[in-house]
Amino acid sequence: MAHPKRKQSKARRDKRRTHDKATAPTVISCSNCGFSVQYHRVCPECGYYRGKPAVEKKTSA
Repeated sequence: MAHPKRKQSKARRDKRRTHDKATAPTVISCSNCGFSVQYHRVCPECGYYRGKPAVEKKTSA
């Protein structure tokens, strides 16, 4: 296998790693109940997705 002839500098290493950062997920408010929900996810509070019921929520008795 090939081996590097010279040590790669910290600046060059860090330039390569600039795009490896984590991004925060995009959060919106549910159109039905106003709860904070990630994009393209069913609301965990009311079970609605894009204004329509997607999941039947159980009622606690």
